[in-house]
Amino acid sequence: MLYLAPPRPRATLIMLPGGTGKVGVQRDGDLRHDDNFVVRTREDWVARGYAVLIRDTIAQANLRGARSSPAYGKLVEDLVAYAHRHVQAPVFLIGTSQGTIAAMNGAARARPDAISGVVLTESVSMPGRLSTETVFDANPSAVRVPALVVANRDDACDVAPPEIAPRIVAAMTRSPDARVITVKGGFERSAKACGSLSPHGYYGIESEVVGAIASWLREHGG
Repeated sequence: MLYLAPPRPRATLIMLPGGTGKVGVQRDGDLRHDDNFVVRTREDWVARGYAVLIRDTIAQANLRGARSSPAYGKLVEDLVAYAHRHVQAPVFLIGTSQGTIAAMNGAARARPDAISGVVLTESVSMPGRLSTETVFDANPSAVRVPALVVANRDDACDVAPPEIAPRIVAAMTRSPDARVITVKGGFERSAKACGSLSPHGYYGIESEVVGAIASWLREHGG
């Protein structure tokens, strides 16, 4: 795991990256794979007063197809418990792309008062070639915390169509406040539309998206 924190964090953000989930955390804190949106923006979040917790995979495991499982949901619960042991502050789950499945799973399993909210960015809502798993497999109707779904109208990734964002919100029937924020723009540097350095990963519009999420976090105690 990589844990970064300012002196007095206003909240802890458990970041759940997409793709295979491999981050490549080194002993000195460097990361081998840091293109993913929630990983790439880690220093920005710390500068805004948030602690950031990023978990790597074990033994280079591929998390595609496993994030909606009870076992992975338990792992997210353990990360939440770890965060509370380190800082007495609210905890939020933030997932992007494939990581939104993990965030939804963790929010669905969260014990009362364990987390203050969940943020899903460019959610995987359609089955893909490498994995058929989506956020709808992660029991969204069990989510009982505020939820934010961020959708980039210029995202061309076939497994994360922005027009499905309202359906994701509608599926979280027990959330006291589930809403969509729509953004637009970004540049295409990745070779594929689902790559991190593309509109799917908010490449070039990171500050705008981080700012919008931070405003929502503050509204909900973070």
